[in-house]
Amino acid sequence: MESFFKLKEHGTDAKTEIIGGITTFLSMVYILAVNPSILSAAGMNTAGIFTATCVSAAFATLIMAFLANYPVALASGMGLNAYFAFSVCIPMAEAGVQDPFKIALTAILVEGIIFVILTFCNFREALVNDIPENLKHGITAGIGLFIAIIGMKGAGIVISDPSTIVGLGDVSSAPFVLAMIGFIIIGILYHYNVTGYILWGILATWILGMIAQAVGWYTVDLEAGAASLFPDFSGGIGIAKPELFAFDFGYVGSHIVEFAVIVFSFLFVDLFDTAGTLIGVASKGGFLDENGNLPKAKEALLSDALGTIAGACLGTSTVTSYVESSAGVAAGARTGMASLVTGILFLISLPLAPVFIAIPSFATAPALMFVGLLMVSAVQKMDFTEDVAGALAGYLALTMMPFTYSIANGIMFGILSFVIIRIFQGKVKDIHPVMWISAGLFIIRVIQLMTT
Repeated sequence: MESFFKLKEHGTDAKTEIIGGITTFLSMVYILAVNPSILSAAGMNTAGIFTATCVSAAFATLIMAFLANYPVALASGMGLNAYFAFSVCIPMAEAGVQDPFKIALTAILVEGIIFVILTFCNFREALVNDIPENLKHGITAGIGLFIAIIGMKGAGIVISDPSTIVGLGDVSSAPFVLAMIGFIIIGILYHYNVTGYILWGILATWILGMIAQAVGWYTVDLEAGAASLFPDFSGGIGIAKPELFAFDFGYVGSHIVEFAVIVFSFLFVDLFDTAGTLIGVASKGGFLDENGNLPKAKEALLSDALGTIAGACLGTSTVTSYVESSAGVAAGARTGMASLVTGILFLISLPLAPVFIAIPSFATAPALMFVGLLMVSAVQKMDFTEDVAGALAGYLALTMMPFTYSIANGIMFGILSFVIIRIFQGKVKDIHPVMWISAGLFIIRVIQLMTT
């Protein structure tokens, strides 16, 4: 392990990497419960989706471990799975299309193949490395706020409010109180330099949750999404068969334009979500070189491209890099050994689904909130005085991500504003070709949003 992953060279050890890998897994394990729930709305088998989610996540994460040697985990992307079910499959089903999920899986397969081509053409690598420094730091800080609000929403700390858009949740509820206690526990452990402080915070919050359920403070209400916090093995253990190679190429030939729109939508969101996630995690982990570039970016990007292809073949939505990897990085992970651990845990979870599904979102919320704190610190590296183009671009990325609930939106408005201001500054020659191409893609995306 030392010679392959170069642990000493990266200032880490096996114990730290194992803890980091476990922390990342626990921070993103919610996808094993959420993805089947969302994709089942598309008419797919829930148990099969669970299997596909586990195997595709393990496959892509292990490729990241051995090919790129980065502590970045991958799985079916949130947002992309919702688009799969509610924007593609359900409307098609209502229009009388038979098994629309097969068409969506075909689109994801094509998306993955296009990603492989773009990766070998160095476009995706250039996108990661040639984004201006101010924008990179703005993206990092924006992702910090984004994952913080994900955690707060999952714990009921932040709720929807028709009058003020967002509001404060029920401060007397068990999820709210326990998530805040867990956040404070992580802060205290961080202060005392306790190894694996984020992992211990997650486990402590989960244990407190089980105690709360036992005494009746936390009540199980499946209709409200409050499941039991105790693992349930009453249904036994086993591995369900996924929807293998469930493609429909016949639809492509007769509906080329409609199919192209579906592929582009998947491609667009994943392209910039992955770029933003890698920049954010790499910046937090100190993986960027002296020029602000990410070494082995091509290998990292190839991992999610191959993972997406594997996911389509197994029967799940687009596989992408997870921003929750920041939790493992914050716990000390610096190499692919952490990804190896995370990938193995995804495989182990196959027959032990009841255990992992029992970890509630309010137990992982403290981890996401604290990692958000660490990532928001990147705003200190932003220069708001030298260059208004970079400052404004970074600011829009920082604010648009949490406020529009999308990493891709933050990058979109950041890049578009940077290019537009550079043009008015008379500095067209300073705009890198990849920024021109990205801006062109975003303009197409804006037009698409205006016409749908």
